[in-house]
Amino acid sequence: NGKATKETTECLTLTRAKVKVNPVESATFASSSGKKVGVLKVPSFSQETVAQIVEGLRSVSNDGMVDAVAIDLRGNVGGYMPAGVEVAKLFLPPRAHIIAEVNKVGAIKGYDADGIGAETTLPVYLLVDGRTASAAEIFAAALQDNRRAVVVGSKTFGKGRIQNVQALENGSGVAVTRARYVTPNGRDLHGVGIKPDKEPSKCDVEDSALTCLADIV
Repeated sequence: NGKATKETTECLTLTRAKVKVNPVESATFASSSGKKVGVLKVPSFSQETVAQIVEGLRSVSNDGMVDAVAIDLRGNVGGYMPAGVEVAKLFLPPRAHIIAEVNKVGAIKGYDADGIGAETTLPVYLLVDGRTASAAEIFAAALQDNRRAVVVGSKTFGKGRIQNVQALENGSGVAVTRARYVTPNGRDLHGVGIKPDKEPSKCDVEDSALTCLADIV
């Protein structure tokens, strides 16, 4: 329209802050039997997950000791594999086996608990579903095989392979399996998943932990 536009400059102050990606959420509820249950919702595994779970355990115990802890892994597709191992260490006694990596020639790399600062007495319930996978399955299988937790829900996804993506000349890529995961009891979960110890009639992703554990805790 031939009119000149007026430019303005505005100064903004930015403050640095740590942003928590998919943080662990904590809450408590009273079961029908009168037990106080702390709930930790873990949406994925990252480098911050261990510290967040420790913080969550403290939070649910702030107003008195809880009788049990429920860790909600429904919808958790995994993430940072070492975090699954480190979280398992929080609940297992020294020298308990967590997971083993077995490569194509049969060489084994094992991961064991050190027992340092671990909570090994409080009853633990793990809520899982068909989207629970990878690092979340490593954690759940370690506690199930060591009889440290009761797994509740529906069968998990079944992701038990370590894969690298190799680039091809045409720009596409191919996933090459480098190793497989084996649980403490020798289970290969790939394509099979974890069968829960308890399968309640109502424990869909939209159901609360209270609903899932209604007749269990």
